[in-house]
Amino acid sequence: MWRSCLRLWDEGRRLLNRPRGGLIASVGPGPNPRLQARAYAPLTERKRFYQNVSITQGEGGFEINLDHRKLKTPQAKLFTVPSEALAIAVATEWDSQQDTIKFYTMHLTTLCNTSLDNPTQRNKDQLIRAAVKFLDTDTICYRVEEPETLVELQKNEWDPVIEWAEKRPFPFRYGVEIGSSTSIMGPSIPARTQEVLISHLASYNMWALQGIEFVVTQLKSMVLTLGLIDLRLTVEQAVLLSRLEEEYQIQKWGNIEWAHDYELQELRARTAAGALFVHLCSESTTVKHKLLRE
Repeated sequence: MWRSCLRLWDEGRRLLNRPRGGLIASVGPGPNPRLQARAYAPLTERKRFYQNVSITQGEGGFEINLDHRKLKTPQAKLFTVPSEALAIAVATEWDSQQDTIKFYTMHLTTLCNTSLDNPTQRNKDQLIRAAVKFLDTDTICYRVEEPETLVELQKNEWDPVIEWAEKRPFPFRYGVEIGSSTSIMGPSIPARTQEVLISHLASYNMWALQGIEFVVTQLKSMVLTLGLIDLRLTVEQAVLLSRLEEEYQIQKWGNIEWAHDYELQELRARTAAGALFVHLCSESTTVKHKLLRE
């Protein structure tokens, strides 16, 4: 994951070295109350309308400039992120677009927009409880009773992750009970387990929590998300574990043309972006300029 960060920083070196100066125009129209409800359903593609992408540091954080225009959120707020590393990553997303801007590939930009606009108007406590709620239907807690080969596969692949989560060591020891079940109702998660996880998530800021909930939604698993954010799992491992039964069926019955491969790559991209977002939003320091020198 950190290699990915360094690659983004390396690609972003020239972005920081471009001229920085009084860019005040906005990207897109101003706020329109009638469009607020549709603000988070943008066009999936648009012709690229800018040549250069650069980063400037303002009073509220780091800003993204498309030519001589400051990037704005769907609700017309100034697009400002808290860390230089995150700004480089977002700028790289915009700079990597070709003739057509494919918004559905720009997951970091979308997460920043969500954090800035907070369209659902949720506070920190609501974000935390929404993420922990996934534990009640966690993918790796639901087990099959047959066939025996899949039963064994789930046990061998999922049990070690659950055991790690239950006994997670320093610096924040969980010491909780999660378990698994073959019942359609799933395992009964003790109240203390939820309380411990709520306490742990409370240590993250609002931006990081948006990323955590995003990853949980992709993997359909709070446990796998914790393992990924804690660097216990790689993106590839977390995604494959979340798709364990589907991958089993593919190996048994075969692939459907390109559909499964496309879904797998998309899920990896979204999960990787969410995990990177969490880590970049959790960092309190800026990128050292010596790392950005040519």
